[in-house]
Amino acid sequence: MGTRALDKDLEDLAASARAALVREIGISGAFDADPVWREAFAAVPRHLFVPYYYVGALGGYERCWGEDPDPRARERWVRGAYDDAPLATRLRDGELVSSSSQPSLMAQMLAELRVMDDSRVLEIGAGTGYNAALMAYRLGDDRVTTVDLYPEITESARQHLAAAGYHPAVVTGDGARGVPERAPFDRIIATCTLTSIPRAWLAQCVPGARILAPLATGLITLTVRDAERAEGHFLHTPAYFVPLRGEGRPQPDPAGSPGGVPRVARDHELLRFLFTLTRGSLDPQEAYALWDREHAPQRERYGVTVGDGAAWAWLDDPEGPYVWPLPG
Repeated sequence: MGTRALDKDLEDLAASARAALVREIGISGAFDADPVWREAFAAVPRHLFVPYYYVGALGGYERCWGEDPDPRARERWVRGAYDDAPLATRLRDGELVSSSSQPSLMAQMLAELRVMDDSRVLEIGAGTGYNAALMAYRLGDDRVTTVDLYPEITESARQHLAAAGYHPAVVTGDGARGVPERAPFDRIIATCTLTSIPRAWLAQCVPGARILAPLATGLITLTVRDAERAEGHFLHTPAYFVPLRGEGRPQPDPAGSPGGVPRVARDHELLRFLFTLTRGSLDPQEAYALWDREHAPQRERYGVTVGDGAAWAWLDDPEGPYVWPLPG
């Protein structure tokens, strides 16, 4: 759609749909940890960041876009832009490589980031630029940096941000390496699934910084002690994101259908989380035995420690009996 203005009817529709989305997010409780984010979601127009997106259709995807010649299709595009749902925004060979996350999940992640007014934030995974705009609205352009591996993603994010009136630093590069030229950071938030925590991030954080990232279908929150060590627990929330891509980054593959595990438990969401967290360390039967013995532990009982040249996940205690190495 570029930067062409909407006609008044669509602008009015976008405004009312945005207000309804903010109410829906509020009802979900996603703003509870930091209600100031409500103002950002009310102010930043999501439709400017998704000039087109893809919806599932028979045999693949169908594109919804703001310059469709059919006025009813343009109206569907606007309404869809303000659904509390993830939107597929970029495909490559039929594979999803970029998306706009579910707004209520974005709100919860931003609230759990626990920013201060003077926080400097690094976002790993620029996506459409919408999340960076929300942060720039609250913190100011100069305190927000977003990075993505693909130049076409960073260029479109930069254009979307400019159209909405925001100009944070948008960097093309491997997010696993951080953005050292913009460091130090008080907060790092990732919008792509990790298999471990990149050590480069710790070195680019101030002591006491907070890292929030998707890991093993959950959200890990880490407090950085120094350039070598960080530790924290998972939030209770499930989270599924596009994997972090870059040099040397192993790609998480979905947990398969494990043999030897009772069928009634096999697809339990929390057991699948444990399968993913312990892949390569425990076989599914061992993971199931632990899960059953510990009475289907919730995500909050799990945590991650980075230190001593290694990273490991754990249940209840980082030095307890249930500890599993994460990829280097």
